[in-house]
Amino acid sequence: MGTGNALMIVRETERKYESVEPPGAELIAALAAAAGGPGPAAPTRIDLSATYWDTADLRLLRSRLTLRRRVGGADAGWHLKLPAGADSREEVRRPLGRNRKPPAPLVALSRAAHRDAPLQPVAEIDAVRQEWTLTDAQGETVATVTDDRVTARTLGAGSAGGTTVDTEPLEWAEIEVELAGAGTPEVLDRIEDVLLRAGVHRSAAPSKLSRVLAERVPPAPPRPVAGPDATAGQVLLAYVAEQAETIRATDPQVRRDTPEGVHDMRVACRRMRSSFQSFRPLLDRGRTDDLVVELRWLAGELGGARDLEVQEARIVADVAALPPELALGPVAAQTTRFFATRRASATATATAALDSDRYLALLDALDELLADPPLTDDAARPAVEVLPGLIGTAVRRARKHLRTAHAHPPGHERDLELHEMRKAGKRLRYAAEVSAPALGKTAKRLVDAVKELQELLGEHQDSYVARGLLRELGAVAAIEGGNGFAFGWLLRDEQARAEGVEADVDVAWKKVRRRARALPAHST
Repeated sequence: MGTGNALMIVRETERKYESVEPPGAELIAALAAAAGGPGPAAPTRIDLSATYWDTADLRLLRSRLTLRRRVGGADAGWHLKLPAGADSREEVRRPLGRNRKPPAPLVALSRAAHRDAPLQPVAEIDAVRQEWTLTDAQGETVATVTDDRVTARTLGAGSAGGTTVDTEPLEWAEIEVELAGAGTPEVLDRIEDVLLRAGVHRSAAPSKLSRVLAERVPPAPPRPVAGPDATAGQVLLAYVAEQAETIRATDPQVRRDTPEGVHDMRVACRRMRSSFQSFRPLLDRGRTDDLVVELRWLAGELGGARDLEVQEARIVADVAALPPELALGPVAAQTTRFFATRRASATATATAALDSDRYLALLDALDELLADPPLTDDAARPAVEVLPGLIGTAVRRARKHLRTAHAHPPGHERDLELHEMRKAGKRLRYAAEVSAPALGKTAKRLVDAVKELQELLGEHQDSYVARGLLRELGAVAAIEGGNGFAFGWLLRDEQARAEGVEADVDVAWKKVRRRARALPAHST
């Protein structure tokens, strides 16, 4: 969020290979042919030197993050590398500057990993690099191939804040192939085929640093495995672990205000909270009730930013679609100002939450729960015996809210009850998601049916929220001496949308009931 504006973000996709001898002219020519272009020019030599920073217990590396200060090459500077899928990472860059300590924005982006533990130099890695640029038939750059002759040293804390060399230098050679310009993953595949035929194999280490510090990193604890033969507790813990990982992984995205970062973290909070609530018989509530409160708090702090993002897109699109004769006054400009002020406030609220000690305490508590899960006796029973009944409870909760909504005439009370049904539907959906690895296709079909229902109820709730914002926009226009007619017109349209959605909810609910009845050993 606040840190993102001054940062340069580069996405890199590369593969590393073990190497002994520098690639010869024949191999380079074969790689160029695989890229689709002519043989490259002579390689460029680059001398690189990097100091890597981490906590004493390597929390960044264990979270698959690396933070370094590198000199040499066109991208000299501070780099924070974040996981971004297979073979890919996002590199967040800052200029070198005069300060030799990590820049505050990069420290903030990695906070979910280091948890405010002190950062210190942990390794120095130098490389003499030979780099070839590969092009396609049109002359467009598609990849770079580098041969690195590496010398690395591990470092430890020294006196007066200095460092000491812990080990003798470690030396090795490796080949890197990185996409560039117009390159595609298919280019990497073709180049890899050539390397494999030449006897060059993928490196077992995902990065130079992980190779240097491999002996210092303890093996990761085994993750819970969910499947048809799993216990109810194993299925639940596998889901909780997945959501905890999402919260940690999306932290840098939220801080950089990426489009989906807030949404993904907020949904992970909801999923985990819902799983603790729906599957209470499987976990000691003394350990989970406080977590439910804290997850609700975090989702709430993130909610303002996400809700405004959704509503701004909705109302701006509706304003743009207004016929000229209805768009009386500076409607578009007023809408932009209205949301800009509120977005800035919501963004600051979300950032403050991630910067708080309360947030770090939540992350620590999640780690502790997964390391020592408070499972009950019911959690040891087979998932196929336990989970359908718990899903049934969620079905009945949603049905109760639908019936209450029908008991109210159209208006505010019905809107509120349909919102409660939407929340109950989310709990049902997440319960079915938890159960899918054990219950198979029947649970997955239930998830799909609940998604359809959720889309309708979500549209209804978005319309309800939009109507409130449109009233505010109309009031602001009147206060400023403008004309609120356009916002009143859009409010009328939103009311019609909501009424149209309500007619489809009953149909969608019947489908949910049918899918729920299909679960094994269960009836609702």
